[in-house]
Amino acid sequence: MGALDGRSVVVTGASNGIGEAIARRFVSEGALVVIGSRSEPDVAGTTWVPTDVAHPSEADALIAAAVEDHDRLDVLVNNAGVQVLNTLADTTDGEFDHVMGVNVRGVFNCCRAAIRRMRHHGGGSIINIGSVAGEVADHSMAVYNASKGAVHALTRSIAIDHGGDGVRCNAIAPGWIATALAEVVFEESDDPAAARAAAVERHPVGRLGTPEDVANLAVWLASDESTFVSGSLFTIDGGLTAQSPIGG
Repeated sequence: MGALDGRSVVVTGASNGIGEAIARRFVSEGALVVIGSRSEPDVAGTTWVPTDVAHPSEADALIAAAVEDHDRLDVLVNNAGVQVLNTLADTTDGEFDHVMGVNVRGVFNCCRAAIRRMRHHGGGSIINIGSVAGEVADHSMAVYNASKGAVHALTRSIAIDHGGDGVRCNAIAPGWIATALAEVVFEESDDPAAARAAAVERHPVGRLGTPEDVANLAVWLASDESTFVSGSLFTIDGGLTAQSPIGG
C-alpha cells in the first residue's frame, strides 16, 4: 500500500524535470496519474492528455479526462511552467504573454476546473509549483519572478475560499533544481561550468536540488499526513534564501 494508493491525480508539465519526477513518484505510491503536457511523457503507468494549460478549454478537458477515467479527482499538481531570460525593459509583449499565459493563466485554468470537480467529491489537494523567485527576485527574469509571485498569492486565495469545499491548496517553492531550465541559465553565462560551480557553492547544503527532492514533498502534501496543511508555501532550496547575503 502506497501513500497515494488509488488516488486520482493530474500532473501538468510532466514531460521532464520536476513534473516527471513527481509523476513517477506518485505512480510508485499507488496513484492513478493523468499527465497534461504539450509533449508526450515517458512515465510508465500514466495516461497522457495532450494539453496546453494556457487554454481554458484544454485545461477543462484534462481535468474531465481524469474524472472520466477514475470517477473523481483527488490531487492536482500544477507544474507546467516556462521562463524568459530578460529584464523588464527588454521583455517583449509576446514574451510577457507567453510566460504569464502558462505560469499564471495555466494554473488558474487548471485550479478552476479541478475545484469545480473536487467540491462534488469531498474535496482534494492542489499543489502549485511556485519558486523562490516569487519571493526573492532572480536577475534578468522579471516576468518569471512576477508570475511565480502570482502563483503564491493564488494559492493562498484558493485555500481560504475553498477550504469549506474540502479543497486544500499549497505551493512548493523550489530553488535551484538540477533541470534543463537551470542549465539554460548556466549556458547563458560566459563560463557555464564556473557558473554552475558558483551556484553550488552558494548553497549551505553543498549541492543543487534534484527533482526527486521536490517529489518527496509533493507526496506528503498529496497524502493524508498533511490534511491540516493548507495555504502554505514550502521553500525547498537547500538553505539558499535563508542566509544573509553578507558573510559566509
